[in-house]
Amino acid sequence: MNPVWKRSWPIYLMIFPGLLFFIVFRYIPMGGLVLAFKDYDPFSGFSGSPWVGFDHFHRLFTQQDFWIILRNTFVLSGINLFFFFPIPIAMAILLNEVKLPWVRKLVQTTIYIPHFVSWVVVAGITVVLFATQDGGINKLLAEHGRQRMELLTDPSYFQALFLTQNIWKEMGWGTIIFLASLASVDPGLYEAAYVDGAGRWRQLWHITLPSLRTIVVIMFILRLGQIMDVGFEQIFLLQNSLNLSVSDVFDTYVYRNGVQHGEFGFTTAMGLFKSVVGLVLLLTFNRLAKKFGEEGVY
Repeated sequence: MNPVWKRSWPIYLMIFPGLLFFIVFRYIPMGGLVLAFKDYDPFSGFSGSPWVGFDHFHRLFTQQDFWIILRNTFVLSGINLFFFFPIPIAMAILLNEVKLPWVRKLVQTTIYIPHFVSWVVVAGITVVLFATQDGGINKLLAEHGRQRMELLTDPSYFQALFLTQNIWKEMGWGTIIFLASLASVDPGLYEAAYVDGAGRWRQLWHITLPSLRTIVVIMFILRLGQIMDVGFEQIFLLQNSLNLSVSDVFDTYVYRNGVQHGEFGFTTAMGLFKSVVGLVLLLTFNRLAKKFGEEGVY
């Protein structure tokens, strides 16, 4: 009998591109974490730069900007987690209830398309609509004698604008995995429930929602693991000097100090801090999920 690897080489060949991607773009770059403990000098290189120990972390935790960006990051991540996360689930349930195939496909296509639109285009549309002087909405308000809305410059509007953009762009794409989970539900369960006198609401409560529970828990845990990653492009394109107090997050701070000012060691320490927080949250909530009888991520 041939060895397993000889008989299964097509499967290993299919795995290879994905494995290569993770090795090149995920594992090899981890070697750069050593910069968090060095005063990196591009001319001296990795080995020639002097060690500074935990000096970068001490600076990170003692400066006032850290607590501002930590607050902003958690607030925006919380908005994504508790306000945006349930919307694709609700949309998937609603689409699952649509019986006409052409209507379902039309709605799915309509809400999927924004996912493929660049954040630059989304930001451009937002500016065209809501710019204080030349925005279409504000021009319309001014023509009707209403006060202009400072949506792009008033910090109090930033979080609502951030959530609205996320809903419009990513709501449809987020429904895919939940619709796939609902497609695997045995139709016989609904038929048996109907025979027993259960209406649509009872079928939803006793069949649909329990069928989604496992995947919802897994996706929620994965979202918690990414709680420190709000998204650079969207925030950066919405950010300006007037809303910086609520829009400055770790990603934009790393860009300013790391890319623009060349503080590679300090921003690497910040990136390591983000990764550790995400890992701790993922492991903690995965253990809690398994304790309460759920499957968890692993």
